[in-house]
Amino acid sequence: MNSLRLRAAARAVKSGGLIAYPTEAVYGLGCDPRNEKAVRRLLALKRRSPRKGLILIAADFAQLAPFLQPLTEADHARLAVTWPGPHTWLIPAQLDTPRWLRGQYDTLAVRVTAHPLAAALCRACGHPLVSTSANFSGRPPARCALAVRRQLGTAIDCLLPGPTGGAARPTEIRDLRTGQRVRGG
Repeated sequence: MNSLRLRAAARAVKSGGLIAYPTEAVYGLGCDPRNEKAVRRLLALKRRSPRKGLILIAADFAQLAPFLQPLTEADHARLAVTWPGPHTWLIPAQLDTPRWLRGQYDTLAVRVTAHPLAAALCRACGHPLVSTSANFSGRPPARCALAVRRQLGTAIDCLLPGPTGGAARPTEIRDLRTGQRVRGG
């Protein structure tokens, strides 16, 4: 892992920039989830409706906790079986979690990533990251740094190159309250 590139990506996030980085299956497009201007720029770049909500990835649960309602021991146990890993969960959001993150929902999609570079990036930033596929809506997600550059070009502020985790499909999404699968993995 190139620590200079990692620090440059973290600086870009902290200054309100958009970055692309490898995740479990595809390259992610991300920013600081608390920076409304950055999130709105990301949504505009992707041509994604703000009503859909976004995924946050983190290095550990503690980074996600400020955005979420308190969980029961049973909820923590259910999450512990899947994290870190390629499993995204819809969890009831704190009332003050911004709509630009949760969209039209009362939940927030979150994941403790198992991808070593993505987790290191979250640790370097000191908080979770928005994580949506690095592509325009309706186009295939980028699986390598070159594909990110071809599709998004100079619209992003930093590209953190590295291999994806090799998963063939985007992460599964389940609702923590019901266990129901919302998106296949």
